Amino acid sequence: MKIYFSDYFEISPKVLEKYGAFNISLINDLPLFIDPFLLFHSRKPKYKELHNQIIKYVRFLRDKSTDINLDDGLLQAWYFFPEVKQNWLGFSVSGNKGAGLRDDFAYSLHANLNKIFSGFGNEKITKGSHLEKLCLIKGGVGRDKISDFTTNLIKNFLLQYTQEFAVKYLPRKYKKRIAVNKVVFNYNTESWERRTFTLPYINNDYVILTPKNLLTRHDLWINKEDLFDDFEDIPEAIPNAQLRAQIDNYFKSLLPEDPTKKDINKAKLQTVNNFPQLLDYYIRYKEQNGDSANTSSTYKVKEAEFQYIQQIQALSEDLLKKSGFYNSKGRTYEESLQRVKFLKDVIENKDGYKYLYHEGKPIENENDLQILYRLTWFATDLDVNREVNNGRGPVDYKVSKGSKDTTVVEFKLARNTKLEANLKNQVEIYKRANNTKNAIKVILYFNEKEKSKVYDILRKLRIKSAPNIILIDASKENKISASKVR
Repeated sequence: MKIYFSDYFEISPKVLEKYGAFNISLINDLPLFIDPFLLFHSRKPKYKELHNQIIKYVRFLRDKSTDINLDDGLLQAWYFFPEVKQNWLGFSVSGNKGAGLRDDFAYSLHANLNKIFSGFGNEKITKGSHLEKLCLIKGGVGRDKISDFTTNLIKNFLLQYTQEFAVKYLPRKYKKRIAVNKVVFNYNTESWERRTFTLPYINNDYVILTPKNLLTRHDLWINKEDLFDDFEDIPEAIPNAQLRAQIDNYFKSLLPEDPTKKDINKAKLQTVNNFPQLLDYYIRYKEQNGDSANTSSTYKVKEAEFQYIQQIQALSEDLLKKSGFYNSKGRTYEESLQRVKFLKDVIENKDGYKYLYHEGKPIENENDLQILYRLTWFATDLDVNREVNNGRGPVDYKVSKGSKDTTVVEFKLARNTKLEANLKNQVEIYKRANNTKNAIKVILYFNEKEKSKVYDILRKLRIKSAPNIILIDASKENKISASKVR
């Protein structure tokens, strides 16, 4: 079964490994992101130059941001970017189709450029300028948006990188000359220009490869969570004693008598907004520990390769492919439930649980389980959309056959602290939002403690016998290897 770039283009994964490119899935995006800090901190002159190009463009936008009533046409031309879906990375609604950078990102960046990036290129505290600064104080601008923006601004490099690989390694039948829009920015005409490349081509679209040493799996190196975690230590790095005292006094004045974590984080954010120097000192700390960014990203990418390539490939080839399962057809609820039960059987009875562990530790989030479930829909005639958002929050999967036959499927780990609230309310909301009466809830647990927690919740909510709630036992202790069963 074809899943990865190497499968579709009939090339050894070792060739990609030697070239330094990540062996992407061409079925569904994998949750990896380009971290601009890895460009900034790299010892490669080419990467450093790419980071300089990013900063140059942001400075151009900053200079234009003085016009608060910028023409909508120019705003779209300069700020709006499609998701570079051809790299098959990040979070997508279905397959590799994401929303891209549009209104929210454009208006947030335009409105904040003079505030956040007023000193771009003239930093007095940090060694360099960092686009990630935007995600530290602006809600809704996370790793995916920063990664998408970075990808668009270095797209010319990625296309050249991919072209070099295609020309050298791929036979003629797998490559094509393609004209790509918004590749190079012309500062004289202040407009984006297209360029033509020879690229890998399959299923009516081209494919872009990405160097592994630009990728990370979870948060970017500069991120809001670390800012909050390290908040109390940041003022200590400020040499001005008077300013340190003012920051500490202001922060404490915002806290109620018995502050919750939410109260504390709200006070931290408000303090940062009033003392933006904190951002620069936090970023300087991250710069000083930049070598750890490279080490961390290398480990995370290897971890992703193990979980999303080696384990999934083994699962698909050893278990799913042999079953003839992909040929089944029926209504969406029966099809969805059948596939969940099949995945349950694979995990519980056919050594499939092994694919949910890495270095002895269970998977960290529901996304890993969702990717396994997506494999069971390979080559289906049904419309299987992942993380569909109908205005009331995203649902993991929406499976549909036309407008009258729809089923939503929600995955949760038993350790999820909001599991009870989710079971009580969330999927019912999704059902109404998606105009369907069919919903399936899948809960994965790894030990007896998690199992007991789930059963207690189900009993409390009186849904223990609900046929659309499927529990999957991924614990290692009670498994007998299928290879030992005679």
